[in-house]
Amino acid sequence: MKTSTSPYAAMLALACLAIPCHADSGPACYDRLTQPHLAIVDSHLHFRPFGGSPILHQDLTRMLKNAGVLYANVFGIGQTLPYDSACTYYLNCPGTPVMPNLKNDIINAQNVTELPVQVPKLTMSMSFADLAKPATVKPGMSVLDQEFPGLFKWMGELNLVKQALFANGHRPVTLEEIRGWGPFMAALRERNMPIGLHGDLGDNDQPTKYLNLITEVVNLYPDNKVVWLHMGLSKELTDIDPDKHIKLLSNLLDKHPNMMIDLSWRVIADSYFFKPAIRAKYIPFINKYSKRILPGTDFVASDDKTFDSYLEELTVTSYIYQFVDDEAFRNIALGQNYFDMLRLQDKAPVVCGSRQVKQL
Repeated sequence: MKTSTSPYAAMLALACLAIPCHADSGPACYDRLTQPHLAIVDSHLHFRPFGGSPILHQDLTRMLKNAGVLYANVFGIGQTLPYDSACTYYLNCPGTPVMPNLKNDIINAQNVTELPVQVPKLTMSMSFADLAKPATVKPGMSVLDQEFPGLFKWMGELNLVKQALFANGHRPVTLEEIRGWGPFMAALRERNMPIGLHGDLGDNDQPTKYLNLITEVVNLYPDNKVVWLHMGLSKELTDIDPDKHIKLLSNLLDKHPNMMIDLSWRVIADSYFFKPAIRAKYIPFINKYSKRILPGTDFVASDDKTFDSYLEELTVTSYIYQFVDDEAFRNIALGQNYFDMLRLQDKAPVVCGSRQVKQL
């Protein structure tokens, strides 16, 4: 990507290396008048690609630091292409099966422990779990615990239903299979580990086709920290009525206090937040439920991508934050929700220069 010709060039130019102090307000202050609206937390980042070679770990962490990202979740890719596949991306290889395995989690853990960095602060996530085979999840957790005791603090991204993978052998997890999650969900509760689920809400013809799946999860496991990734949206669902979507999300969040959503993946911005009339409907929702929302890029670190590739994804997925109020900006973009979810001692800076951009 050439930033000089990118439509996001002006926003990319705002990226900073870290949070500077405000001259009048001390070190714990973030001035929205002069500082970027980009999230400093990437809670949804794939350090490994579906296939092929990744960006080197030390290069990726340097990219994050240079983009101003101070905290990140280290996701693998649970559903990987076969090692002898020539593909980097599953959509380019219909018919090639993708299967969950432990490989990426082990490699990520080795990189994090052998190549430590202070910035960004990294949180390890288990991405191996096959939700359609719940009896295999706790044994897999035990393998990672034995090799890397106490290192993993998150589970995900896991696929409840991902329509984009149907051509590669994936199918929706069944209600019966969800009912078999009890043992590993109990283990997650004991460890205070959130679980991040990719659960497509539906498609443009049937927008709530798969709503029963995520509903079953939060009904059966109300004490688990469940993060519904991408607000249930996808490339297959780009025109859901925003009023209906917001009502659906609000009902779930009201009923299930341990449920969160994330705003990762540029599909949300491209299909919804870049459209002023639609964006205007989501802003009040985000402000109201700002303590229940996490930021993320959903960047997949294949070695054909560059710093500019990451910065564009961060910029696009952070676009919405310039319109939210100060409390929402602090909770989401500055990371307070992320810190609270992981029970970290870190605190997001207070906002000292308010700059909520009005609707364009």
